[in-house]
Amino acid sequence: MHSVTAIVVAHDGARWLKETLEAVLRQSRPLDRVAGVDNGSRDGSGRILTEAFGPSSVLSMSRSTGFGEAVHEVVRRLPRASGQEWLWLLHDDCAPDAHALRALLHAADQNPKAAILGPKLRDWLDRRVLLEIGVTVGRSGRRDTGLEPREYDQGQHDGTHGVLDVLSVSTAGMLIRRDVWEELAGLDPRLPLFRDDLDLCWRARVAGHRVLNVTDAVAWHAEAASRRRRRIAASEDHPRRIDRRNALFVVMANLPFWALVRSVFRNITGSLVRTVLFVLAKQPANALDEIAALGSVLGHPGRLFKARRERKKGRKQGYPAVARLFTPPGATWRRLADMFQRYLAGEGPVDSAGRHHAAAASSEDEGDELLTDSGLFQRMSSSPGVWLCVLLLAVTLAAEWSLFAGGLLGGGTLVPVTGGASDLWRLYVENHHSAGLGSDTWAPPYVAVLAALSTIFFGKTWLAVSVLLLGCVPLAGLSAYVATRRMITYTPARVWLAATYALLPVATGVVASGRVGTALVFVLIPVYAALATRVVAGSRRAAWGFGLLLAIGTAFAPLVYVVVAILGGLAAVSFGGIRRGVGVSLAIGLGTPIVLLFPWLAEIVREPRRILLESGLADPSLADPRLGADALLMLNPGGPGTPPVWVTAGLVAVALGALLLRRHQTVVAIGWGVTLFGVLLAVVVSRLAEWPGVPLAFAATGLLVATALTAHRITEFRAAGGLRRAGALLIVIVAFATPLAAAGLWIVGGAGGPLRGDLRDPVPPLSAAWSPNGERTLLMRPEGGRLAYTLLSGRAPFIGESDLRAPAADTARVGTAVAGLASGRGGGDVQILAAYGVQFVTVPGPVDVALQRALDSEPALVRVSLSETGGLWRVAGTVTVPKPPSGGDGWHRTWLWAQAALVALVLVLASPGARTAEQQEDYGDAPAPARSSRRRPKNPEEQVPA
Repeated sequence: MHSVTAIVVAHDGARWLKETLEAVLRQSRPLDRVAGVDNGSRDGSGRILTEAFGPSSVLSMSRSTGFGEAVHEVVRRLPRASGQEWLWLLHDDCAPDAHALRALLHAADQNPKAAILGPKLRDWLDRRVLLEIGVTVGRSGRRDTGLEPREYDQGQHDGTHGVLDVLSVSTAGMLIRRDVWEELAGLDPRLPLFRDDLDLCWRARVAGHRVLNVTDAVAWHAEAASRRRRRIAASEDHPRRIDRRNALFVVMANLPFWALVRSVFRNITGSLVRTVLFVLAKQPANALDEIAALGSVLGHPGRLFKARRERKKGRKQGYPAVARLFTPPGATWRRLADMFQRYLAGEGPVDSAGRHHAAAASSEDEGDELLTDSGLFQRMSSSPGVWLCVLLLAVTLAAEWSLFAGGLLGGGTLVPVTGGASDLWRLYVENHHSAGLGSDTWAPPYVAVLAALSTIFFGKTWLAVSVLLLGCVPLAGLSAYVATRRMITYTPARVWLAATYALLPVATGVVASGRVGTALVFVLIPVYAALATRVVAGSRRAAWGFGLLLAIGTAFAPLVYVVVAILGGLAAVSFGGIRRGVGVSLAIGLGTPIVLLFPWLAEIVREPRRILLESGLADPSLADPRLGADALLMLNPGGPGTPPVWVTAGLVAVALGALLLRRHQTVVAIGWGVTLFGVLLAVVVSRLAEWPGVPLAFAATGLLVATALTAHRITEFRAAGGLRRAGALLIVIVAFATPLAAAGLWIVGGAGGPLRGDLRDPVPPLSAAWSPNGERTLLMRPEGGRLAYTLLSGRAPFIGESDLRAPAADTARVGTAVAGLASGRGGGDVQILAAYGVQFVTVPGPVDVALQRALDSEPALVRVSLSETGGLWRVAGTVTVPKPPSGGDGWHRTWLWAQAALVALVLVLASPGARTAEQQEDYGDAPAPARSSRRRPKNPEEQVPA
């Protein structure tokens, strides 16, 4: 004979309490006794309880009283009843089905060892969604319901005979034998909220009792506390922190000793990882809760030891019965992978208070996912962007086959690529550089960017440079295709834009001249354009990302910042008064490069001519100072590797045709405005004897976007028939003539130019072997009637060392000595060079006869070798290797740390975070009407009416 007492605890839950009480009193198996507890409610919950149960059956307690303490007080005052006595614990936001109690007691009769039973919990608002069918945890305390986000109940989890053996059930609807409650001392008052149910059920399992979830019993739960639908008075902490702290406490209090030791290390490591993920997702409150919860448990060992002492009886012997119900080990890795996937998707690694159903509902209709094949291969093989990249890669390989000769890659503005990522990092952070004559100047910031890229490419600088420079055509095509997906929805237009942009004369000229800086900028410009549209819309995250990428481009080519700053100023004037937040977003985007590159930019400003230069060697012969106006208007920067002027005539023709369309006139005008500005800036740059590739790349971007945005009109012309259809075909032919002609000419002509892939190490092996103490080698190169020289410190120069500046006095003195040595005038030129550590003099082949005679006639030089590949001479006298200055530049070291911290901060601010706040359902007095379900409910009274 069963005797059941229902205990309802209320706390500011009037919006749900009325329906809950009606459901409790309408049970098909009548209750023997009812009791209510009002924990200091201020919304009339106490009055509602009194009206339903009567004044003699309701207790009033303080607002800070927890659920367990309230139930303890009721049980203490409750007289014993005859027969098997049960306590039915209910929250004020949990409405049981009319047959829930009958199903729970039936399961208890069928399973005599069952001491705690709980119903299947569904969502209060969407009554088809499953919340819990029992709960388990991992050894790290992470709550696991075993359900998919927003999983509908279709009976798929109903156990054999309607019961499931589980580790824990919720106190929302928990049915527990009174004798077991008293044996286990009930809910732990130290856990006023969250995980008190897990602790009680764990202790029941250890004591040899069964815990069952009865799937034939259903209750609807609003989870008001964990969803923050009401203020929590039992604690001042955030629900997330309370839940995590109690989870750690319960696990550490109940685990055997050695399992506890492993759990402590596991939780410390896991909490640190999760904290980092929360910070990256821009959820500092979650990160603080994670660390604070761990510190709260480990920082109060006395409370933990007391709890372990109370649970000592049977803990080790009963642990196997609990451990078999833990979350499987593989599920932890799946959870971590899911968190990382959510972070990359921009949702952030959100971990609600143990709920798995809180994810946003899919926008697809129910069942549509079964009609969609989301396989990676199918998505890639059906993507026009992928096929475009494959074609561009094939064109690139066909044109650049001569550059894969197996030697060092170099020529033009690119020094022969040697060294690795560690060498570039060392170059960037060291205070004094031994390269050349030695220098105390700071390495340019693009060295750090290349070092980071080299690190990604397994520490291989040559691989990073090859991918960036030789692969800039397919990379630019991919960048343009992906970046314009929101601006241009017409796929054929995007394909044409990406193909045309990737094969512009700027791209082929970049490869031929070895311009790594412009190659990177060329790939980034479409990304700049895409982010700029979001920046002018007021997006702060896009502004931080834009600023970071602009800083990277500026580090390689300072002229990029000038172009973007002018365009940004025009955008501020145009949109600042129309859209909120545009000014702040623009300030972030344009101010970030200044902050990240401040000392280096200050040097650039002091020498304005350097704004026009880019990373690498400055070679005036690679730019045409007499570049014609026709070339500039056709977006052709001139120089090695660029095609004839007429190649881009098709692009310009269709762009002019876009001006005739009446629609999108504003967009077309903006695109043409950017184009004209870029062309005018290119005119200025070319007249200053510098290569105008960067401004022409911006000009081409504006022209392509303005044209592609109107390309969808082609379909209208084609559908009209007649002359319009013929005109549409002609426009398509003219438009695609530019990328096809550029690709064909590039393949036929090859990537010819100063860039070569068969260069040798400029340091002869003998001089490298005979320079154990850092002796230097003087490399002399006759070039076009003048003599160039380089001092090598036993190795080839690294990328970035050409931008280091030696003291002016030393440079002048060594330059005079080199000129005297080459002229054969005699004197003390060799002794001057020896004082600077020069041990060898080398001349690459074929060696100029006059230069050979001058070197042979110098008594202080001894010829070591002479062949078609070059000559080598050794200094006969004493060589003094200059010692690096003692001490270091403290300001440099401080700035490097500050710069690293600023970059990390900008990365966090620019990285994807949670797109929206946690879904805040409005749980009113009446539930939303349930939508039709495909599965007919078992019970016609399953829905509790409002």
